[in-house]
Parts: sequence; C-alpha cells; structure tokens
Amino acid sequence: MKLIFRLLLATTAFVASGAEAADRIRLANLKFAHYGAISYMKEIASKYDLEIEERFFAKGVDILPAIVAGEVDVAASAVDAAIAGRARGVPIYAVAGFAKGGVRVVAGTKSGIASVADFKGKKVGVARGGAQELLLLAELQKNGLTWSDKPGKDVQIVYMAFADLNQALMAGDIDAMCQSEPQASQALNKAFGVEIMKPYDTPIGMPVRSLVFSEALYNEKPDVAERTMKLFIEATDTFMKHPEIAEKYVVESMFKGQISPRDYQDAIGNSPFSYDITVEDVQATTEMMQKFGVGRMSAPPEASEWVKTDLLKKALASKNAAGN
Repeated sequence: MKLIFRLLLATTAFVASGAEAADRIRLANLKFAHYGAISYMKEIASKYDLEIEERFFAKGVDILPAIVAGEVDVAASAVDAAIAGRARGVPIYAVAGFAKGGVRVVAGTKSGIASVADFKGKKVGVARGGAQELLLLAELQKNGLTWSDKPGKDVQIVYMAFADLNQALMAGDIDAMCQSEPQASQALNKAFGVEIMKPYDTPIGMPVRSLVFSEALYNEKPDVAERTMKLFIEATDTFMKHPEIAEKYVVESMFKGQISPRDYQDAIGNSPFSYDITVEDVQATTEMMQKFGVGRMSAPPEASEWVKTDLLKKALASKNAAGN
C-alpha cells in the first residue's frame, strides 16, 4: 500500500507540474550584435513563466515563411523585412522596436574611395532585401548615381549574403559594401575596410529594427503576449543599464568568441538598443521601399493597420509605475 501511495503522489506531482508548465514562445532571430537583447530573453524567460525556443535565420525575409507555416510566434528583423512580409499577407503585427541604425558604408582600403560619389564605375556589395539595400539605394540616388546588378550603370551592385560581404571586400571582388554590424566594424578593426559613412542622412534616417508578434499570439493569447512584452523590456533594460552583461553575452554566448569586445563596442555604438517604433517610422520606410522597388510590393501595407504599440505602452507604464 505504501508503494502504491508513493506512486500516486508521484503521478499527482507530475500532472501538477505539467499543468503549470511554462508557455512556450518560438522566437526567430538574426545573428547580429544589436539583436543580442532579443536572444537574452531566453535566459530570463522563466521569471515570466515563459520558455523561449530560439531559432536563427540568415536574414529577416527568411523568417516570413516560418511565420506563415505557424512555426514562429515572435520575430526580430529590420522593419523593411516586416513590411515586405505584411505586404505579402504574412499575419504579423509590429509591436516594438529593439535597436536603431546598425549599418555602415565601408570601402576597401586600396579602393581609393573617399565618398559615395566615388562609387561611379565601382562594384558595391550588399545583402538583398534588407535595410542595408534600402539605405544604399537612397544614398546612390542622393548622389545622382544610377545603379544595376548588371554592368552598364554608374554603379554595379553585387548581391550576396551578409557573411560573404567581408570576404569579398578583403579579396577585392567588390570595391565597397553597405554592411550590417558587427561585420562592418570587423572590417574596420581588421584594417581591410575604411568607413565612408553611416548612411542615415536620407529621409529614412536611422533604420528601425522591429519586434513582431504573430497575429495568433497577439489576438488569441493576450496574457502570453503581455508577458512576452514584459520579458522583452527587461532583457532590453538589462543590456542598456549593464553594458558589461550585454558585451559578455553577445561576444561569448551569441558569437562564441568570433567577434572581439572591440568589435562589439563599435557595433553597438552604431546600433543603440531601444524600444521605440512608431507608425510614422514604418510608413516612411514603406514609402521608400515602394519608391526603390525593395521588397517587390504590389500593395504596400498602411502602417496604421498593423503597427500595434498598445502592449509596449502598457508594459512600459507598468514598469515606470513600479519604479524600475
């Protein structure tokens, strides 16, 4: 009887623990320095009765099919990738920002390039479909340059993955690049690239990095969505208030020592952490994407229809009321 009683107790405890299991959030992320606070969410998720299952993607637009397939609840990307997704009917809401900037225009040390105007007759590398492409095209237009991915225009754009741009610049296969952080800072610190500019002097300004929730999470699980937003704010707060924690986590945990502390510091100096996103920011980016054909949108979404900042405002008000 004692054995049976113990088995019953164990079974009851197992069922109870199962009933109280943390809510699982499937997070899509990118491996860039300014995405570190998003990744850090999984380290403190248990405080909010959540479990974060993180999956890395090569670029923001690659996340979209996974959201459509119902495999992702929360994602981090440049806002232009989110806009392109929404234009294709991907069921997402932009609920917060998490960083700004994060881009540099870098030329090869032997290229003789000192400004964007010097790009005439040169090959410039960039990843397709990201904030980097949009910012590059805006700068080329501002400088009166034409462009194409084929010879014949002022500037030949060479599209390649983020991971391949630095190698191509080092090898001389391209003359310059519009690159994300921390890869852009690595090119400077390893002395095969020189900074031409931070391309924030067009109507786009500093590009916003967006946190998006699936419509299913936002509409069908409001309590989980609220807790996820509070988790995001604490993770971001931790990185802003304790830069030593942020640096150690990104350098050692995210990049496994593949970037140096200096690479990280330079990268974050160009891509500060933030919560902010506005309908106006997203609408301005949408209009610039349409102008330059980035994202190939037949029907650009109106920002006011899918930028939802109510959870962010509520969580920040709660945080401020608590004096945190």
